[in-house]
Formats: sequence, C-alpha cells, structure tokens
Amino acid sequence: MAIPVLDKPAQDATASHLITITLRVRRFLPEVSDEVTWEDFALEIDPKERVLDALHKVKWEMDGTLTFRRSCAHGICGSDAMRINGRNRLACKTLIKDINPEKPITVEPIKGLAVLKDLVVDMEPFFQAYRDVMPFLVTKGNEPTRERLQSAEDRERFDDTTKCILCAACTSSCPVFWNDGQYFGPAAIVNAHRFIFDSRDEAGEQRLEILNDKDGVWRCRTTFNCTDACPRGIEVTKAIAEVKKALITRRY
Repeated sequence: MAIPVLDKPAQDATASHLITITLRVRRFLPEVSDEVTWEDFALEIDPKERVLDALHKVKWEMDGTLTFRRSCAHGICGSDAMRINGRNRLACKTLIKDINPEKPITVEPIKGLAVLKDLVVDMEPFFQAYRDVMPFLVTKGNEPTRERLQSAEDRERFDDTTKCILCAACTSSCPVFWNDGQYFGPAAIVNAHRFIFDSRDEAGEQRLEILNDKDGVWRCRTTFNCTDACPRGIEVTKAIAEVKKALITRRY
C-alpha cells in the first residue's frame, strides 16, 4: 500500500504550526561524572504538544542518553512526575503552550528523593512509606460468600482519596519531606485515609497508630503545596486534616 506524501503547500502549512523552544534539562550521568549540569536543547514542536513529547523528541532524535520515566502517557500511571518550570507536574499533562514557551522550559527531577540519573529518582523510600500504612482492605472472620456491600454515602466518604496514582508529586512538593525524608509524606497519608474511612475496613485504629508516630501526620505544616501539586485534583491537605481529627476524636 502506497504511503501518501504531502505536497509542498501542505508541508508548509504543517510546519507553520511549529514553534522553536528551548528545553533546559537538569542532567546527571553518574557513569560519566558526579557533577550535575544543565543542558539546553532547541527544537521545533507544535505548541499543543506536551512536555513529554518534547522529551521524546530530544531522546529519539537528539540525545539518546537522556533518561526519564514514562509509561501510559495519559495521566494515569503517574510515572512521569517531574519539576517543570519549578512546579511538580506530569509531563504527559503539561502542554507546551501553557508554560510560556518563549522562555527556556526547565525540566528537573522531583525533590526529596535521591536522583539516580537525569530525571529518574529512587522511588523506594516513597513506596516504603506507602506500604507501611497498610494500603489494603483488612477484615476479620471468614471469607464472605457475597460481595461486601456499601452504601453510596459510605463510598462517598473516601471517594476523593481513591484517585491517587502514586506519582509522588504531592510528597515531593512538601518542604517537610525535603528537610527530612523520614516523614511519611502526603501520598502515604492519603492512601491511609482511603482505608481508614472505608466502612468495610477493620484496621482503622492500627493505621491511625502508625500515623501517630513522630514522622506521621503531625509533621504536616499545612502549606497546601501537596494539594496544589496533585495532578488528579485530590484535596490532599483536607485529607491529612481529617486523619488528624480522627486521631484526636477516634471517630471515623
């Protein structure tokens, strides 16, 4: 089957949509040097494309050593969280036209986690905190013979915190986490909230005691960085406040 070739006017019309941007990327290549550097890449791109598309263009056409994480490219997997122009965002949800492409677009790894290479950080401390809060349904007794039913009102109680995609954008935007990586962090607390307030779960007290630790919810300083950073619009600070209230009142 013949592949259609655009005639010159059509090619010119396509090219007219492109703009030239400068992608300024924080580079760390441990196999080359221990030094961190910044590297500029000038490229032509449609302003309606995403930062992830620009990173792909650099890696595939300009410098194959550029390293970053991505998977679904549709804001679901959360793997491409990074700092873009100083703010935590998902590269796959950030359009070039929305971040002032007339100036260099800075891209760097999220903060508070050790950088392994370029934009890739060590996520193990983040996921360990997630595991520590028991992010799964805990019930007692024999396995039920039918589905555990729940009212719409009970489900609504924790609906917001079910949206977390574990991108770490909230946790790595938190000044307390930057200062001391021992803090559980917003994402872990959000995922604890999701089960503490689930009417079917029976381990609320246990999770509350875990979060009552010196590195738990009381480390939160309510700066709202986490809420601002969440790409799913979760009211993270509100969820943390509700966990604090549950610890004081033991009502949830």
